[in-house]
Formats: sequence, structure tokens, C-alpha cells
Amino acid sequence: EGEKLVRTLFAVARYHQPSVIFVDEIDSLLSQRGEGEFEASRRIKTEFLVQLDGAATSSEDRILLVGATNRPQELDEAARRRMVKRLYIPLPDVAARRELLMRLLRKEKSSLSDVEITSIVERTKGYSGADLRALATEAAMGPMRDITDIKNIAEGNVRPINACDFDKGIKQVRASVHETELRHYIQWNQMYGSFPEHAAIA
Repeated sequence: EGEKLVRTLFAVARYHQPSVIFVDEIDSLLSQRGEGEFEASRRIKTEFLVQLDGAATSSEDRILLVGATNRPQELDEAARRRMVKRLYIPLPDVAARRELLMRLLRKEKSSLSDVEITSIVERTKGYSGADLRALATEAAMGPMRDITDIKNIAEGNVRPINACDFDKGIKQVRASVHETELRHYIQWNQMYGSFPEHAAIA
């Protein structure tokens, strides 16, 4: 059944080409083969690689496969070889964190000054985009927690998000990527990445 679904996926992609197949957590599908691997899993992996080979070698197929993973070291070697472009996406740098934070707060009522935003950006070094979203969500709950009668309060009476909300949020929401993991990603990128020089974290 799994092999049939893989064939169907690529058949649909060919029918609608040019098309993009995006596989999140692709390591769960194309992980390294081991003795304890289930036969069904092995067959699905083999079929996926066969279909990928066909899409890559056919002059008529215009299919782009994009796979995302935070465990590149667990990818099967045969799968890694077939992925000709391997891009390491680093954690957001200072400029990216500021931009993300501004976008997350765009629709929120906030009293944050530029100096306070800069402070938050500097204190969130090592945060991923998901971490920053979780932090902004936690900070946005601050004004709500101050309300004693939430059923009867008017929307306009809810205070703006302030720096104290982010101070408390940073204590609750920590960076989810450990420095050891970052070193592993950088090492993998230096060995197999298409752009091994793109490894700095700001």
C-alpha cells in the first residue's frame, strides 16, 4: 500500500507538472537502513528512490523534490546522493530575528520601544523561528493574565504588550536548539552541503 501511494504521488506530480513535492521531516521516510528495519518501510524507501531517479533522469519530467529535516545525519546515503543541492538553513541572525519579531507583533497592540525591541532581539540569540513565535505568543498572553474579569472587558481596554511581558516570556520559552546540535549541523554542512561556507550563526 505504501509503495502504491509513493507511485501515485509522483504520478500526480507528473500530471500537474511543473510541480514541487515537499516532504517535511524527510529523514523519517529516507532514514539509514538498519537490520531492525521493517520490510514495508524498506520497500517504501526503495520505491521512493526509484521514483526520484525516474523524475531526475527524464527529460520530460519537471518535478522538483524539496525535503526538510533537522536530522540530516540520519538520511540514507543513497538518498543523500540523489539530493544534488543540500542547503543548510542557519538559525535567524540579528536582522532576521528583528524582522520576525516585527511581523509577529504587527497585528498586536504593543508599547515596545525600538530600544526594547533591540534588547529582545539580542537576548534571543540561538532562537529558531518557531521559538520566536512561541515567545511572542507567550508575551501576548501577559495582558490577558492581568485581566480579572475577562468575560466583561472590552477589547480596547486590554493593555498593550510591553517589555515586561517579554522578560517573563524569555524565562518560559528557551531556545530549542542546543549548541551541540548546531555544531553537528555545521559539521554535516561542511562535509555534504552545497554551500559549506554558509555556517555562521549571528
